[in-house]
Amino acid sequence: MSTVSVVIPCYKYGHYLADCVSSVLDEQPGVDVRVLIIDDCSPDDSAEAALKLAAGDPRIEVRVHEVNKGHIATYNEGLLGWADGDYTVLLSADDRLTPGALTRAVALLDAHPEVGFVYGHPIHFQHGSPLPPARTELRGTTVFPGKWWLERRFKEAHGCITSPEVVVRTSLQQEAGGYDPELPHAGDIEMWMRLASRADVGYLRGVDQAYYRKHGGNMSATEFGGQMDDLRQCKAAYDAVVTGCADRLPDAARLADTVNRKLARFALRRAVRAYDRGRTAEVPEAELVAFAAECWPAYRSLPEYHGLQLRRKVGARVMPYLQPLILTAVVAKVRERLWWRSWRLRGI
Repeated sequence: MSTVSVVIPCYKYGHYLADCVSSVLDEQPGVDVRVLIIDDCSPDDSAEAALKLAAGDPRIEVRVHEVNKGHIATYNEGLLGWADGDYTVLLSADDRLTPGALTRAVALLDAHPEVGFVYGHPIHFQHGSPLPPARTELRGTTVFPGKWWLERRFKEAHGCITSPEVVVRTSLQQEAGGYDPELPHAGDIEMWMRLASRADVGYLRGVDQAYYRKHGGNMSATEFGGQMDDLRQCKAAYDAVVTGCADRLPDAARLADTVNRKLARFALRRAVRAYDRGRTAEVPEAELVAFAAECWPAYRSLPEYHGLQLRRKVGARVMPYLQPLILTAVVAKVRERLWWRSWRLRGI
């Protein structure tokens, strides 16, 4: 029977621990699971809640930090210093696994030793809402070549993974190392790409593998206050992969160009949306444009920049009212271009 080491970092989430741990130990048949709860010096009763769970189940261990070490150090303590099972999971105390998630992931990893990690679809649910039903009937599996999967991330400039739905081969995790402390907000995607540069990637089709809890305050901070931070962290993550995995990426320069152009477009898009939604006072337009220029010096040639220039001429006050008309005109123009292209290809 394969073994899985589950690391559960906890900071002020003690009231979620019982449900989180139950999803790991009580709903994963056919897998030998051990759990480590690491309380990072929570100021509430989270440590007591963890110790109470451990007293009732020998499969649970608890570590309590005397000083707060931060989430990256806590992650790495569990992943690199404790985990010794065949496979490893990092699961936040406020998230949970779906029934059979480890069973399905372990079956794929056991059958494909070339696969370094496996993931499936996560269910995002709003804090305070009941858990949506999970799909647990597997419809198939896919093994992506690691380099192909990594290149896809560069083309799309996002990770496609939340985190709790991932199961990693422990030997690969320890070979590749832990989370980068220089990337406190984008360490996940950098980690997945670093692993994919060394091994193939497995995907479980048609099932939900984990529940990810969305907190309203975090989403608000991401939408407004974190406009620049998340973009910079994302760029830093891709830069780290290009630098750190250069010996395994012969086309690293091309990949860097691909993702930088995409990030420039993302930044300009955010500035455009600020005009469309009447939120230019909240969104740092100048910084977004400067970031686009940093990523892609030819940013003025991008369609998003032309859209931004148009909105500047129209003005922030008027633009929210004209946006539907402009959008309709743009769609019509695109359709016209596609029609003419089709006409020429037919040779008419």
